[in-house]
Amino acid sequence: MEKLPQVILTTDASGAQKAARDGMLVMIVDIIDMSTTLESAIDAGAFAVFGSSPDFTRAPVELAPEKVGREAGRLAKENDLKIILIAEPRVGNDAERLDRCKKVIKGIESQKAVIERVLPNAGAEVYKLCDFKNRIVVAVSDTGGVAYDAAFLYARKVFTGTVARSMTKKGIEPALCAVDRVLDNYQENDNGIAIVAASKNSQEDVLAAQFIYELLTNRIKEYK
Repeated sequence: MEKLPQVILTTDASGAQKAARDGMLVMIVDIIDMSTTLESAIDAGAFAVFGSSPDFTRAPVELAPEKVGREAGRLAKENDLKIILIAEPRVGNDAERLDRCKKVIKGIESQKAVIERVLPNAGAEVYKLCDFKNRIVVAVSDTGGVAYDAAFLYARKVFTGTVARSMTKKGIEPALCAVDRVLDNYQENDNGIAIVAASKNSQEDVLAAQFIYELLTNRIKEYK
């Protein structure tokens, strides 16, 4: 790694969007439950994962769930894959979940991609609900999904990370995997790396993001 990246720690959709506009690689940390849900989906063989805002949100930033849906749909169609949509409420029925996701669904359907299943945002246990192998997964949520969406509007390099156990990882492994993920995808034309706690009002997100940030900065110091 010739150019060592600047690393920042920030919060909320506004912090995620600013980092993306500044040309940074962005990682969203929403451990209860969006980023943990997606980590288990990755463990279970998902081809790609995305986050998205629901149709209505109070976030004070521009959002574009249709754009997320179009990109997920394009990727699914190009690779002849199906989409799993994950949404809230966690306790409820599919009709309630779908009612909050009309914009991202519109984007998916514009690419003539197929939504195979609709699942709750169940965290680490989500892998038990269906087969994720070679699926495109889109998680629509009020915190992590909104932060992801806010960044995705301005950047293609948006990832998720967690410190919580997932399908195959426990202990410190999820956090180390998050660090590897950003470093593996960082390129010298990126203007740095932003670790984003999905909500500053969620202590678990803030502490988890800080932990990943510290692991990442320590790893980078090893290159010096």
